[in-house]
Amino acid sequence: MPRLSAATRHRIGFTLNGKPVSIEAEPRLLATDALRHGLGATGTHVGCEHGVCGACTILIDGVPARACLTLAVQLEGRQVTTVEGLAPAQDRLSVLQAAFRRHHALQCGFCTAGILVSLETFLREQPEPSEQELREVVGGHLCRCTGYTPIIAAAREAAALLRRPSQTITAEPLDV
Repeated sequence: MPRLSAATRHRIGFTLNGKPVSIEAEPRLLATDALRHGLGATGTHVGCEHGVCGACTILIDGVPARACLTLAVQLEGRQVTTVEGLAPAQDRLSVLQAAFRRHHALQCGFCTAGILVSLETFLREQPEPSEQELREVVGGHLCRCTGYTPIIAAAREAAALLRRPSQTITAEPLDV
């Protein structure tokens, strides 16, 4: 990576939820601020700002990362997915999102975006997770409302649905 001047704003280009974007940023700008304030991806929440709570979890080239610990300039040329990019269409929910809805796996919703991003990735890598494995994934996120039980139930249901042949899985419509 080239040496960047702290006194200068730099153009950063990357793919956000499948679409090319660019933003000008100082080298010290955090990815959370670039996403939320610069690009309007407000589903990426800012919680602890220390990488502990998991509310800001995004995918960078398919790998979960804490956006509050990532500099915006580190996104240059990368594929970034936020919670907004998980649904198959703007008016549809992913299998996991729909399971969260059915199991009431969110209350205030603040932590939900980061948990969904982590679980979506994990379920792709591990289609038959044990309850303990799911608890370990979710254990990297702080949720003060649900007690985690409905989150685990939703993840288990989603995993079972995702194991079905792809032609039997349909995206659930989002009733707004």
